[in-house]
Amino acid sequence: MSIEKIKITTPYIKLSDLLKFTGLTETGGQAKILIQEGNVKVNGEICTMRGKKMYPGDQAELGGHIVEVVEL
Repeated sequence: MSIEKIKITTPYIKLSDLLKFTGLTETGGQAKILIQEGNVKVNGEICTMRGKKMYPGDQAELGGHIVEVVEL
């Protein structure tokens, strides 16, 4: 399983925005539903907060795809 690294220039990125930015979801509405249904893991644990702040070092997983937030 590969980990996609996403570089951010801000202190954090919201989980729903991260899913949209990486292309794991097409819209914010789709991201919201997937997160609320418990389909997304953050750092290995199910997360149902779409506004969850993702900081460098955090990982999100959806459907076997893992995205890690890193500093620019």
